[in-house]
Amino acid sequence: MKPAHHREGGFCNSNGEVAIGNFSWHDMAWRTLRGDFRPQHAPQGGYKKFAIDWSTPVNHAQLAQRQIAPVVTWLGHVTILLQVAGLNILIDPTLADFAGPYGRLGAPRRVPAPLTAAQLPPIDVLLISHNHYDHLCDATIAQLMTSGQTPRIFVPLGLKAWFDTRSISNVVEMDWWDRVDLGSDLRLHFTPSQHWSRRTPFDTNASLWGGFALEWQRTRSKLWRFMFPGDTGYSNDFKTICQRIGKIDFLALPIGAYLPRDFMKPMHVSPDDAVRLMLDLEAELAMGVHWGTFMLTQEAFDDPPRDLLTACHQHQLAPEKIWLMKHGETRAIPLS
Repeated sequence: MKPAHHREGGFCNSNGEVAIGNFSWHDMAWRTLRGDFRPQHAPQGGYKKFAIDWSTPVNHAQLAQRQIAPVVTWLGHVTILLQVAGLNILIDPTLADFAGPYGRLGAPRRVPAPLTAAQLPPIDVLLISHNHYDHLCDATIAQLMTSGQTPRIFVPLGLKAWFDTRSISNVVEMDWWDRVDLGSDLRLHFTPSQHWSRRTPFDTNASLWGGFALEWQRTRSKLWRFMFPGDTGYSNDFKTICQRIGKIDFLALPIGAYLPRDFMKPMHVSPDDAVRLMLDLEAELAMGVHWGTFMLTQEAFDDPPRDLLTACHQHQLAPEKIWLMKHGETRAIPLS
């Protein structure tokens, strides 16, 4: 019997009534002309000042070191380098100047990428959450491969073919709730999210979408969990994830690309939704991602931090529980 989220020719959300992706061309054209997919105004002081204020040079010497205890580097938007259990794990690498085909078209990047794919340390594991251009970047993947990287690659169902056409091997597809052991002390889960997929006008929801949870067996008795939920609207998926996998120690929390709400609500959490998502996962600590990089939606680049602070106060969550890191910044994740 097929899982409920499998449909003829593709996939749907856990809540099958939330169908996303079948937008009419005239609605999308109208929204584009209206300015739904660009910030309504620049951040305070302008984009150049924002880029300076929210960037820091990459510590390449530190990235070159293998780490046992978890260390995280934010490379802008959703791109994360997680170093843990001796492995370098790269998530949704998007380092091009545009979030669009071949890294030359689409939404422009306004904060320069802190490094190139060729400057990354050896990548052991590459995780791709879904096929949208701001998560699966042609130019970045091509540069990663031509620089000699040979990671194990994990993707949602239906996405392996994209890599096959580029002769990229060692790709494993995962369905929701699948799990894979990456080593004797590290386990990877693929988890549901409320979103959609499309790479061309003809493949809407033909491949799956989701998030990744990693479990590191620190000691015989202590387990540490990291989660990257992928792009998602707020749903009951995260309470279910917490029930099935356990509470999360460190969460890569999407906090941007949420306006206009009438369009974005099913697919992207607002800062308020993000805090609720964090509470559903019983997460101890988080870092904000999916903000301040590409011109994707109506909110200004500096709106998410302000809206997040308001949401933290409303939900009585200490704001310091959610790190707002600079592009290129590396931090050691504390262990309890």
